[in-house]
Amino acid sequence: MAVFLTKKHLSRRTFLRAGSVALALPFLDAMVPAGTALAKTDAAPKTRAGFFYIPHGAIMNNTPFGKEVDAWTSSGKGENFKLGHILEPLEPFKRYVTTFENLENVAALGSVHTLNPATWLSCVRPDTNAKGASMAITLDQVIAQRLGQSTALPSLEVASETTIQVAACGGAGCYYASTTSYAGPNSPLPMEHNPRKVFIQLLGEGDTAAEREALLRKNASLLDMISERAKALSKELGPGDRARLSDYLDTVRELERRVNMAGSRNLDGVEVPDAPVGELPDFDQQVRIMFDLIALAFQADLTRVVSYVMVAEGTNRTYNHIGVPDSFHPVSHHSNDRERIRRLTLIQRYHMERFADFVRKLAETKEGDGSILDHSLFLYGSNMSNSNLHDNYPLPELLIGGANGAHKGGKNVVLPERTPLANLHLTILHKLGIEQESFANSTGPISEA
Repeated sequence: MAVFLTKKHLSRRTFLRAGSVALALPFLDAMVPAGTALAKTDAAPKTRAGFFYIPHGAIMNNTPFGKEVDAWTSSGKGENFKLGHILEPLEPFKRYVTTFENLENVAALGSVHTLNPATWLSCVRPDTNAKGASMAITLDQVIAQRLGQSTALPSLEVASETTIQVAACGGAGCYYASTTSYAGPNSPLPMEHNPRKVFIQLLGEGDTAAEREALLRKNASLLDMISERAKALSKELGPGDRARLSDYLDTVRELERRVNMAGSRNLDGVEVPDAPVGELPDFDQQVRIMFDLIALAFQADLTRVVSYVMVAEGTNRTYNHIGVPDSFHPVSHHSNDRERIRRLTLIQRYHMERFADFVRKLAETKEGDGSILDHSLFLYGSNMSNSNLHDNYPLPELLIGGANGAHKGGKNVVLPERTPLANLHLTILHKLGIEQESFANSTGPISEA
C-alpha cells in the first residue's frame, strides 16, 4: 500500500530479476504515483510518428474524367465527413483522419520519378550536379532527433521491395529515388526490404528469444572489455592519438547504449515471433509482415519514428492477388484509358487496405489512457499526382492519429491553390511539440488541420 500512499512509484521499466533472467512487468497502477497526472510520470504515453509512402500518385480529380473517376478525394467534416473510395478502409477510424486538397511540392517538379521519394519529406530540391547526395534533412529525421533518442533505434526505414528500380534511377537520381529519409544533406538512409534484417535491427541477432539473450550477454561483456582496455591505453598516448581514441570511445558508448536499451526492452504482452527467413515471395505477405514489424516496434517502444516505402518508385511489381496481372508502373501510365484507371484504383485501394489493417492493430493496442493510435501521428501519401503526366499537383495526402490529443480528425481541409506541402510538414512538427518557425519553403502551419 505504501506505493499508493506516497509519491514513490515503480519505474515503467521495472524488471523482476533472478540470476541472468529478467522478466519485464506490465503496466501497473503502481507505476503512477498517487495524485500525479499520468503525463508527468515515466509511464506517460510516448508519441510515435510514421510516414507511409506510395509512388505514382492517386486517381483524383486530375484526369480528363474529373470527379467521375475521382477515387481519392474526401469531403465534409464531422458526421458529414465522407472518405473517398480509396480511403474507405479507414472508415472505422475516420475521426482520426484529416485529408487535404490543393497541396503542391515544387521540389520535385519535372523530375519524372527520380526526385519524388527524397523530396516528399524534405521539400527541398537536391543539387543534382553534386558528386554525391546533396539535399536536406527530411521531416522524419528532424522528428527522430527529438523523439527517437530514448529508444535503441532513433528511427526505422523500411520498404516492401528493393527501392533500386531502373525506371527511377539514373546517375545521381538513385540518391533521391531510393529513399524517403535523409539524416542530413549528404546522408541518405537506406530502406531495408528484408524482413529478417528488420527483425534483427529491432530485436538483435538470433532466431529465437534464447539465442538473442545469449548473444546480448556476450556482446555486452565484449563492449565492457573494449571500453576498459581503451581507457587504460589512453593514459599512455599523445594528444592526437587521445583525440582519435576519444572518437572511437564515442562509437563504443553508442554501441553500449544500444545494448543497454536492448536489455531493457519491455516485451510484456507483445507476441514476438521467431525471426523471418528473409524476403517473402508472396508480396501480400511481405507487405503484411513489414506492417507487423512496425507495429511490434511501436508496441515494444523499440523505435518511435518509422518511414515505410510501401512499393518502390518506378516499380514493375504485379498484383495478381487482387486481379491485376499488369505491372504497377505501366498501369500508372494509364493514357486516360478507363479500364487501366480502374486497375490502378484497385492497386491504390489495396495498399490502403493493408495500411488500415495496421491502423486497426494500433487502435486495439491499449496504452496508458488510450491506444497507440491515440498517441501517434502518421502521414500517408505520395509525391506525385497524376501518374500519367508525372505531375506533382495536387498531391494526395492524409494525416491519421491522435498525436496525444494534438490532432483532431474527421474532416477534409480545402486549402488555397498550390499550398506548399511543407506547410503540412510544419503542422506535423507543431502537433508533435516541435516548435520550428519554418520548414523548407513553408509559408506557415495549416490552422484547420
